[in-house]
Amino acid sequence: MVFDKLKQLNQIREIQKNLEKETAESEKQGVKVVLNGKMEIEEVVLNHDLPIEKQQELVKDCHNEAIKKIQVILAKQMQNFPGFGM
Repeated sequence: MVFDKLKQLNQIREIQKNLEKETAESEKQGVKVVLNGKMEIEEVVLNHDLPIEKQQELVKDCHNEAIKKIQVILAKQMQNFPGFGM
């Protein structure tokens, strides 16, 4: 039982390590957000031709979409490990 827990912990660490290498981006109307696998923002590109309120809305939308993409990547990685399959 303890061995199973250690094995599972090692699998979690491997998933985290693999996820750190991933990035996800979302772009809408010239506004772009890039996230890394730790869900940290790596890059934000604004479209200065748009009003500030529209840019703010698009940054939020792009951020949320990029998070969903990272979550999908995580789910796919977890399927590769016994005991984590969804």
